[in-house]
Amino acid sequence: MNYVLPILNRVFYAVLLLAAVLVLNFSMMHMAPGDIADTIAQASGGADAEMLEQIRRDYGLDQPFIVQLFSYIAKVATFDLGYSFFYNQPVTTLIFEKLPATLLLVITAQILALVVGVLLGVFSARNPKGFLSYLVTGISLFGYAAPVFWTGILLLIAFSLKIPLFPVAGMMDVTVEGNFFSQAVSIAHHMVLPTVTLASIFLALYSRLCRASMLEVLGSDYIRTAKAKGLSEREIVLKHALKNSLSPVITLAGLQFSAVVSGAVLVEAVYSWPGLGTLALQSIIARDTPTILGILFFSALVVIVGNLLTDLALRLVDPRVGSKG
Repeated sequence: MNYVLPILNRVFYAVLLLAAVLVLNFSMMHMAPGDIADTIAQASGGADAEMLEQIRRDYGLDQPFIVQLFSYIAKVATFDLGYSFFYNQPVTTLIFEKLPATLLLVITAQILALVVGVLLGVFSARNPKGFLSYLVTGISLFGYAAPVFWTGILLLIAFSLKIPLFPVAGMMDVTVEGNFFSQAVSIAHHMVLPTVTLASIFLALYSRLCRASMLEVLGSDYIRTAKAKGLSEREIVLKHALKNSLSPVITLAGLQFSAVVSGAVLVEAVYSWPGLGTLALQSIIARDTPTILGILFFSALVVIVGNLLTDLALRLVDPRVGSKG
């Protein structure tokens, strides 16, 4: 019962934050220069003044801003994100069509960054003044400082154009026909460069944090006691030090998952990956306002829910967090 009120409090503030983001996004799109009705008319081949007025009435653009805003919020509350005039589909349908590709890329990149980052952190912590430790530090600084789209372009030039090992764009070879295994191999082949690109910046974070956490744990009293008992270095690292040093890494991974989703937008644009990022880019070019607003809302929802779930998980794992309210 001690957790009920703090959890309800967090959920309440999460809903308020989501509503604030919704209002801000809608306001910014409303203040953008240009006439949305004109954009819709151009997409259908042009229209005269009478037709423009009809478009404004059909889309509610002739209403005052406040009326449009509350109307949009009411629709979003019923999970109606509007209708895309460019794709001629409901925005919700578009998002859920593109979501699996983005989730596949994001989850794979997160797993890769976690596994490799923890391994590099452990190896460098075992010999903090060795060559590997300095190499991990250098790679981490480079990976964290380099813009993800710049890293993607470099990898694309190196391993798709100069050394043609991987495809330039897309998610699967259109010529692939056959069973599930053949399609899975094609998707995996196309995923290599986007996954490595997206994982690079988070690999840097996890390796540095794991290294610092491992160094702190290895210097603790119970580790010295384990060494005095004659335990091997392998047993000390794997059975004792690693377990206790993973907690901050897992916490960061939960908080960074939402950042991986936002980073995927740039990566998908570089590799033409058919996910939410590519959908967002095409919608911006076409000025498809309902789709842009829908993607922004969905991204905010992922960020807020991800942070909320991480906070709740920490409260369940560590009672001290819950006692702080």
